[in-house]
Order: sequence, then structure tokens, then C-alpha cells
Amino acid sequence: MESSGSAVESRGWIASHLTLWRGPQLIAACPAFEKHHSMGEYVYDFGWANAAQQLGVEYYPKLLVGLPLSPLTARRFLIAPGEDEAAIRKKLLSELDALAKDRGCSSIHVLFPPDDEAAWLESENYLRRSTMQYHWRNPGYGSYDDYLSRFDSKRRNQFKRERGAAATQGLTLRTVRSGELTKEHAQLAWKFYEATAGRYSWGPVQLTRDFFHRAFAAMPDAIELVVAEHGPKKEVVAGAFNLFNTERLYGRYWGCFQEFPFLHFHVCLYHSIDDAVSRGLKVFEPGAGGEHKISRGFEPTTIHSAHRIFNKRLDGAIRDFCRRERAHVADVTSQSEELSGLKPWPLPAR
Repeated sequence: MESSGSAVESRGWIASHLTLWRGPQLIAACPAFEKHHSMGEYVYDFGWANAAQQLGVEYYPKLLVGLPLSPLTARRFLIAPGEDEAAIRKKLLSELDALAKDRGCSSIHVLFPPDDEAAWLESENYLRRSTMQYHWRNPGYGSYDDYLSRFDSKRRNQFKRERGAAATQGLTLRTVRSGELTKEHAQLAWKFYEATAGRYSWGPVQLTRDFFHRAFAAMPDAIELVVAEHGPKKEVVAGAFNLFNTERLYGRYWGCFQEFPFLHFHVCLYHSIDDAVSRGLKVFEPGAGGEHKISRGFEPTTIHSAHRIFNKRLDGAIRDFCRRERAHVADVTSQSEELSGLKPWPLPAR
């Protein structure tokens, strides 16, 4: 993100990472950025910035702990094995506080920490915020038909119709990954991203072309590209850039050069669900937002962030908002199976 020019000072991301050393040995680290806007974070606080303005509080700069342009949960306090984790966490947190105040930041925001880190930050008087993503989970499907079997006949027919439209439209889909990836695929991934980012008004293109080329060169065994081709000449018309590990698939950026009915659902959801089942992956995280995913078996999933707001009036207002927001999120996630229309798994024997 940094070396490609995607998350750099000229774009409002000032790298401010903390590292803790014992002599020449690195024993802990904390990824952090001084931010001068709220783009590329996926835990949306634009309303908080507006509230700060009404109170006469300068909201920017702020200190963000996390990864740019990456809405995924992962550890934010990185500590070497064998170290006193509790003590080092406290040390890092103290240094974050000092850094934020030294830079004149209004606040500290720890985005997408795992549950245990979120709970610990809350115990340190950070405001814990709960929001939602929509994740597909594999309880042990043996086939794509097992996934379909969890829906009623009306929904199954809908999915089959939407996915089956590709054949009548002359479309074929395939996934390219690992050793098959080339520089041309990196260029194609950039074009997919640029096509979508340039179409909407929610912000400028944030990733550079160089990011995709660097990522494909550095980590090919974690990248896949879903490619939709049209007609006998196999003209590329759409696709999606995803990442994966041994347990999870992460949907990131999609784009299309020609519009076809249901193509987005096929490229970004159905094709990858089928692939995830065949590979035995446990979770498919298709990224931020998208309530339309619920009706296709993606379950509302609570994600966390933790915040320290230095201005007491602003902190009080935001804490009140987050209490109400958390209650709503808890209510929705408790009804996840009912909302998604999923039957309990495994299905009862007939």
C-alpha cells in the first residue's frame, strides 16, 4: 500500500507505525497512520466528523490503527511469541496516546481488531463500536447443491436462474490463481478496479496501478482472479480480484466492461461460493456493505472497532450513538438465519 503510492502522505495517509525493540530484536509492532480524511477505512465516521464540526472540534488529523483499504479483522497489536503480552499491549497503547497528542490528533481509532483485542481496549476505556459485515459460512457442505438445499424451492430456483443466465448470454467464468497468474492478470485486476471506482461518486480511485503489479509479484499464492469471458473469442467482460488463505476467501474488487443481467451476482457470489465449497474453505468474506448478500445466504456478522475521543463533549455524544448502534447490530445478528432464509444445517433426514 505504501510503496505503491496508494497509502501515502499526498493521499492523506501518513505512516506512523510503532515498533518496540529490545536491543536489535523487534518484539512488537502496531500499524498506524495519521489520517486527514476518512476514506478507505470501511468503519464509517463521517457523521462523527460532522458532529465534531458542530461542536467546534477539529476532527482531523486523527490516528488510525489498522490497515489501509482493507476491511478485514486481524491483530493490531503484534507481539513476538514468549513476550509478556499484557505488559507490551499497555506499552503500545501508552505510546499511541502520546503519539496522537504529539501530532495534535483528535482521536485514536483501532479498526477491525479481533474480539479479544476489542474487549481489552474497552477495558482500557476505549469506546467499543460494533458494526456489520455479511459473511458466508461453510458448515460442512459436500457440494454446491448442499448450499442450495438450505433454501426453499422459490429461492433455489431464483439462484439457479440467475447463475444459469451466463450460459444463455454466452458467458463463461473461470478462476485464475497462483502459478497461472501473469503481469497481464495484474493489469486486468487494475482495470476491473478502475472501472468500478471511476463509476461511483463515493471517492477518488485510491489504489494505484502499481499496487496490483506489486501484489501479484509479491504474493501470488494468496491472490485469485475471477474472469468472465464472452463469446467464441473469449473477450473479457468482467471479473473480480480476491485474496485467500487456507480457511477464508476475501472478496475485494470487481469490475465490468459490459453489462449483463445477474453478472455481478455470478462473478462476486455464486461462482466463488461454488469454488469455496469445492476447496473446503470455511468462510467467504465478500467485503464491506451489501445487504443484498443476506438473501443469498450471507449472514450478518458483528465486526468491531475501538475509539478514544479526547474531547469530552464529542466523546459523550459518540458513546451514546454507539450504545444505540450496538443494540441494533446485536438484534440483527441474533436473527441471522431467519434474515438469510437459511434452514438449519445439517438438514433433517427425510
